[in-house]
Amino acid sequence: MNLDLAGRHALVCGASEGIGRAAAMELALLGARVTVLARRAAVLEELAAALPCPTGQRHGALAVDVGDTGSLSAAVRQLASEAPVQVLVNNTGGPPGGPVHGADAEAFLDAFRKHLLANQALVQALLPGMRAAGYGRIINVISTSVKEPIAGLGVSNTIRGAVASWAKTLAGELAADGITVNNVLPGFTRTGRLASLIAARAKDGRSEDDVAASMLAQVPAGRFAEPEEVAAAIAFLASPAAAYVNGINLPVDGGRTRSL
Repeated sequence: MNLDLAGRHALVCGASEGIGRAAAMELALLGARVTVLARRAAVLEELAAALPCPTGQRHGALAVDVGDTGSLSAAVRQLASEAPVQVLVNNTGGPPGGPVHGADAEAFLDAFRKHLLANQALVQALLPGMRAAGYGRIINVISTSVKEPIAGLGVSNTIRGAVASWAKTLAGELAADGITVNNVLPGFTRTGRLASLIAARAKDGRSEDDVAASMLAQVPAGRFAEPEEVAAAIAFLASPAAAYVNGINLPVDGGRTRSL
């Protein structure tokens, strides 16, 4: 199976921690040159220096706020002009929790800007380089909520669904250029996001241990995922071996999602 990414350039968003950081590590191990993107420059520089270099590749960092679409587009276009990108990992922290009926318009607009509009700006900036290479992998880290909405995550459920539909449309448009578009749907994964969700749910009088136990009861595997397990799915979809996998939603959730 050909997993070799030597000579490819990957841009990993939300790379300062959690799934994004693990994905950057995994792609670098497969030989890709990796540029990590998030807001915290110092953290990114440290990560870029720590990434493995099995093929002698050089990694880089790009500090930018995905909520500032104009600055994001300009920064990534400049990056692509210097080193075209063939692998894009769209990964952004989820919106705050809460019921959908209580969310105000700005909450939806903020999430839409940081997720769908940011993804669109990134694709438009990187698409010429992917087409020129005849190789492109666009991988969106979203949520199992695109299959089954998650209670208490109203804005996230809504925006993640929009991203999934955007990605499916894009997959059909770009396939003939050798570019695939796929979504990875993490289940409960041991990240800062999971910790914050547990803490928020514990405010109803339950302990955090009880909240965690109730979440684990939904997972046939009986445990939370590690970020590296989600990263492995991302890395496979980025590889040459996944050239004919296009337009899918891939749950990495220990069997929690009950739908097909």
